Amino acid sequence: MKPDHARAEMARLYLADETSTVEALLPQARLSARERAETEAVARDLVRRVRAQRKRGGLDAFLHQYALSTEEGVVLMCLAEALLRVPDAETADRLIRDKIGSAHWDRHLGQSNSVFVNASTWALMLTGHVVKLGDGPQDWSAVLGRLVQRSGEPIIRQAMTTAMRIMGGQFVLGRTIAEALKRGSDAAKRGFRFSFDMLGEAAMTHEDAERYARAYADAIASIAAYERGRGGDIFTRNSISVKLSAVHPRLEALKMGRVMPEILPRLMPLCVAAKEAGIGFTIDAEEADRLELSLDVFEAICQKIAQHAPRWQGFGLAVQAYQTRALEVVHEVARIARATHLRCMVRLVKGAYWDGEIKRAQELGLPGY
Repeated sequence: MKPDHARAEMARLYLADETSTVEALLPQARLSARERAETEAVARDLVRRVRAQRKRGGLDAFLHQYALSTEEGVVLMCLAEALLRVPDAETADRLIRDKIGSAHWDRHLGQSNSVFVNASTWALMLTGHVVKLGDGPQDWSAVLGRLVQRSGEPIIRQAMTTAMRIMGGQFVLGRTIAEALKRGSDAAKRGFRFSFDMLGEAAMTHEDAERYARAYADAIASIAAYERGRGGDIFTRNSISVKLSAVHPRLEALKMGRVMPEILPRLMPLCVAAKEAGIGFTIDAEEADRLELSLDVFEAICQKIAQHAPRWQGFGLAVQAYQTRALEVVHEVARIARATHLRCMVRLVKGAYWDGEIKRAQELGLPGY
């Protein structure tokens, strides 16, 4: 596919209707009877073995009850991620009030065999009542309400923040690269590999960007030290994922003229360090409105790698599958790889910017939202 055609298709699909896009893609997703049977057999075997390995209890039971298919599960995941980053008590109280107070926790009470889950549900019901006291008591909360009035929101905030940190620990491997490598070592023995990144990074100034670049460099050095002597190749070792918004404060299309000359000098030393360490280096996903700019940076780095390290196969890009442009992005990455004669890594991910993109679409008054 020619560069101009590929970008034109991506632009056309930027605000494409999702239903129409899915319907157009469905014929390409058809499996033969044999493929379906083989896929189902693998899936059933995986589920059977997972269930046989351990009983569901504690946090596993909690996450099963509050799955992401429920409103309450989504609320908890939002809290688990957001509370880890909220710096002040007032904002944390407002966040809990907004999220916990709007969900229907009572319909989960008694639905699990786990004492942990039912106790947690009572706590969530209690919290929901605490932060909504002005709305009047619920039928089940007459006694709890008096207890709440003696406790107050600061106690609830501390309890919720602690609980969310415990939950967050199930999805965040570590607070530092050293901790993440240590916690991931058992999984590594079973054949798992990780692409480490930093959560919540977003440079506001060039000083921030320089600090994040140093942190990425330190992480690459730590991964290299961990992998040293373990054998294997670049495809079986842990790797690093870097967000462009962490190493440049104005990752915006309107700032394209300054982004390239400022971001490449920060990224190329990291690429060189990853190459010398024998590990992969992936440009991580960003919000939808930064996709084409990210591809421009990706192509520019590929061109430099082709000049100076054409045999390196560790550079790649994370592609968000939920975007209407996902297939065109894959075509574009393939075009760039062919044009530069490189073998590039592609990591397919679900995508993690849905909430922010909906908010942005609402601000712009887009009809799809």
